[in-house]
Amino acid sequence: MPRAKNAVASRLRRKKVLKNASGYWGAKSRLFRTANESVQRSLLYAYRDRRVKKREFRKLWITRINAAVRPYGLNYSRFIHLLNKNQVQLDRKCLADLAVADPNVFSKIVESINQAS
Repeated sequence: MPRAKNAVASRLRRKKVLKNASGYWGAKSRLFRTANESVQRSLLYAYRDRRVKKREFRKLWITRINAAVRPYGLNYSRFIHLLNKNQVQLDRKCLADLAVADPNVFSKIVESINQAS
């Protein structure tokens, strides 16, 4: 009985890894073993950073909101407390976008929150 080498499947597997490694520098894009290590590591980073991205954006929104409410004599935590107390249903992403893109509307929100408290 002839020896089965699984040549087609292993070649396709190697081609898939080398295709994913295209654009890497040097041997990482040409040699299977180093390319495989780099691709596996990059997939782990991609998986991890899909979750980290959410944290980073929330931190950015909080920083922008805090910077935008400081001129009105508030800080971030007090502002969020007043929003919740007055039942304003705007999320941090929306508030940060308003603070950057449309400061006039944001200032009206802050002033209405200040007057209501």
